[in-house]
Amino acid sequence: MILLLRVDHRLLHGQVVFSWCSQLQPNCILIADDEVVKDDLRKSTLRLGKPQGVKLVFKSVNDAIEAINSGKTDKYRLLIVVPTIETAVILAKKVPQITAINLGGTKALPGTHPLSKMVNVTEHDEQILREISSAGKEVNIQAVPSDPKKILFK
Repeated sequence: MILLLRVDHRLLHGQVVFSWCSQLQPNCILIADDEVVKDDLRKSTLRLGKPQGVKLVFKSVNDAIEAINSGKTDKYRLLIVVPTIETAVILAKKVPQITAINLGGTKALPGTHPLSKMVNVTEHDEQILREISSAGKEVNIQAVPSDPKKILFK
């Protein structure tokens, strides 16, 4: 069961580990990213922040889609974390079980504009989020579970 698909450029950190894991109680965190899966140092660093008793899995985007759609992940209470909006939209398009995208944190970079204090998007990001919202997937901003959920593009 997919509990949450979260976009957060930091991937695994305090908000995810303490707030979201405490609230959702996943038994598996899936980090889906084509770059991280090839970076042993980054994976080792991310493993240090893993909550005790929770499995941490790294997969490429295509491998994550295949694993979820094949049913291999059905036995898990799954929290999926991706670093970019584009990756989240790809997953949401190709995985019917995903019903929402949670925007948790994206960097302020040249060419981005803020949707909230922690979420910055390019025009392309905003366009693909609008498209996925029009396709029936909820897009929301919520830093931690205790914050009110802000649904975008109603």
